[in-house]
Parts: sequence; C-alpha cells; structure tokens
Amino acid sequence: MTGDPVEEFEKILKVLKDHGALLVSDSAFPSLTGLIVGKSVRGSWWSHPLAHTIFTVNEMLEEHRDVLITKLISGKVTFLHRTMWTHVYAVATASEDWQTRSLSNAAKRLLKKVRNEGTVDTSNLDSVQGLKPGDVARELERGLLIHATQVHTDSGAHAKIIETWDSWANRVGLKNRGTDPQKAKQFLEKRVRELNEKFGARAQLPWQ
Repeated sequence: MTGDPVEEFEKILKVLKDHGALLVSDSAFPSLTGLIVGKSVRGSWWSHPLAHTIFTVNEMLEEHRDVLITKLISGKVTFLHRTMWTHVYAVATASEDWQTRSLSNAAKRLLKKVRNEGTVDTSNLDSVQGLKPGDVARELERGLLIHATQVHTDSGAHAKIIETWDSWANRVGLKNRGTDPQKAKQFLEKRVRELNEKFGARAQLPWQ
C-alpha cells in the first residue's frame, strides 16, 4: 500500500491480468479497493482515507485499452482483462433464456431500441415507460444484454452510453468471436470458482 495512484494502478493491472477479473469492492473476492487498502473494506469505500487513490485508479482502469467493465460477477461492477473478453462476448451474445426471462416491458423496449440503433445515450431519453433510463439500462446490464459506459453530461449528471455487444466488439477490434457459449460459460465458472476457493469468497455469475 503506497497511496500513489500510478504505483497502485500498475500493481492492480498486473493482478487483474493474473486473475482475469476484479471487483471494485467486495468483502472477500479480489477487488481494487481491497488491493489498495491491503484488506477487505466493508461498506462504502468513499469515507476511507485512501478514497482519492481508489477513485483515481478506478478511472485509470476504466480508460485502459485492456480493461472491459461489466456487471458480470455478483451483479457488481467487474473489471475484466482482455484475456477474458472472447468468453464474455460469447456468453453475452448467446441470447439464452436466463438473459431475458425476467425482463420488464420497459427493458424490452429499450433493448429493442439499442439493437435497432446500435448505440443509445440515456441522457437523450426522457423516460422508458415512466422509468428512468439509467434504471432500465441497469436491468439490461444484469443480463449481459448490453455493454454500458458511464459518462458525465455537460450538466454534471450521470448518464450511460449503451450499445450492443457487436457494436462494442467492432469498436475495440475484438477478434475470435466464434467461441462456443457453453465452453465460455464453463471457462468463466471455473475461473470464478478458483478465485472463490482461494479467497474464501462466494461470488456468482448471473446465470448461476
């Protein structure tokens, strides 16, 4: 623990490459916050003395070309190293029942719009059947139905740029898109299971 954002970022990027996945914060599963603080942090990390470092490293990871952010593990913001991308893409684009089984009508409507347009800025949407666009987008994120990037509008508000996985894959130049979804799920399950066993965690994937 140094508190220096650059040093912490370099350390965490190496761990991310080794593990394949990190959470922002968790009581047991490997996380950015835990690595910076040196131990698990329960509750919000915003009040921790190293909150500025945690925030800065978080932003550095968000902008790194080898890092993908999704809600893959336990419904939480998950950093994924490039080595995991083809597996996540295969699962996300499989159109399996678990992804759409419990979608609200508002989520179905927004998903149709994203699939028609490729990319949607939620700040340009007034509402989706009376619900806040950001809330509906989070519902789609939980099913890995879209890729979402959080942005700040000119007014200072939070918004999301949501896009299809094909749009994301084209944008980042993802190759090897032919991975079998079932094999991809098995790969991800094995990785999470190994990390759970190593760190005494109980993380889950959205289809489990």
